[in-house]
Formats: sequence, C-alpha cells, structure tokens
Amino acid sequence: MAARTRAHAEANDHVRQQWLMRVEAEYRSAVLTQELTLWLMQAGASPDLIHDGLRIVEDELMHAELSMETYLAAGGTKGPTMARDTLTLPRRAGEMLEHDILRVGVDAFCLGETVAVPLFKNLREGCTVPVARKALDRILRDEVRHRAFGWTLLEWMLETPHATSLRGVIERELPGWFRRIRRSYAPAYAERLDTIADVDRAWGLMAPARYGAVVERTWERDWKPRFAKLSIDAAPAWERAKTAP
Repeated sequence: MAARTRAHAEANDHVRQQWLMRVEAEYRSAVLTQELTLWLMQAGASPDLIHDGLRIVEDELMHAELSMETYLAAGGTKGPTMARDTLTLPRRAGEMLEHDILRVGVDAFCLGETVAVPLFKNLREGCTVPVARKALDRILRDEVRHRAFGWTLLEWMLETPHATSLRGVIERELPGWFRRIRRSYAPAYAERLDTIADVDRAWGLMAPARYGAVVERTWERDWKPRFAKLSIDAAPAWERAKTAP
C-alpha cells in the first residue's frame, strides 16, 4: 500500500489532464460506435458486423471506466465534460446512408483504431504504475479487434452494389482523413518535443515526437498495404496530407 501511495503521489497535472482526456475520448468513442452500429442495422449489414459493433461499444465504456480509475488514482477530482453536440454522428444531407457509414468506418476505425494499436503499445512500454498499466493492457488488447472491425467493414462495403460510389468517397476524402490524423498526432511543433519526464512515462504517457514516428510507421506497415489489398492506392492521399498546410 505504501508503494502504491508513493506512486500515486508522484502524478502531476499533465498526467491527470491526459488521463481525463482519455476518459472523454473513450466515452465519445462508445457513443459514436453505438450510432454507427445503428446505421449498420438500418443498412442491413452482416449480423457479425453488428454484433462486433455492439461489443466495441462495451469495450469503449470499459476503457472509459479504467481511464477514470487511473485519473482518480493520479489525484484527479473532476469529472469529464463533453458537449452533447460532439456525441452524435451527423448525416450528410442528400447522401445515402452507406456513404456516411463508410466515412465513419474508414476515418475512425481503418485510420484511428489502426494507429491506436501501435500508439497504445508504445504508451504501455514504459508504464509502471499498476492502475495505469491495467488500463493500457486492456485497451491495447481490445484495439487489435477494433482495428480488424474497421477493415472487415470496409471490405464488406466494397463488395456491395454501392462499391463504385463508395470508392469515389474514399478518393475524395482520404487526404482529409489522413490530414486530421497527422494534425492530431504529429503536429509540426511536436518534432522538437522528444523527451518526457520519468513520472509521465511511468503513468503511461510518451513524448510528443514519438507520436509522429508511430504515425509514419503505421503508414508503411498498415495503411498502405491494407488499402492496397482492397485495390485502393492511398499514396497520393498520404502525400497530399503531408504537404497540406
């Protein structure tokens, strides 16, 4: 108990802020995946995809709970605050439901959950505080399955009668999705921030510059070959995302 108390006492405001942000992000993911799963039901998707979507909702809620436990253990006293208008998936007027399903599936899962796997693996590597390590162990294990869901969903959608129009959506919007990922995880200023305090690392954080390196590796190891298997040349979109302001 004494060792645990000392470890918790070492947490700083940055640690608390990061874990509270994870609470909010995981809860938001649960809500949005719930709505995506409803869309899949409305679109008559495979029952396997629907069940997988519902399981992911449960996963994300558990991730939020574990992140909250870590935040409280780090000395946090606040609760998450999220605007309700961020807890919904907008439909685009005049477009078929399948287009919106594709947008969420590719952006949130093929991109977001795919890069999440190596990101959480890196976050876990130096994590020594038990409550934080427990959270990261569970999140990393689940993210592998969430990544698979995204690519299975995309493969299924490209086998439907809407495949041609869906490929058009990907071609138009993939640069923007890549750009968002890069801005979120690898902003230009982060390249200069390549060190991190020992206490931050122990609580499951990592240096900002390392995020950028993970994003680059994910492009080579995951995004590029996985899109290629579906006859999608993602390289032009990736290059446009890199050069865009």
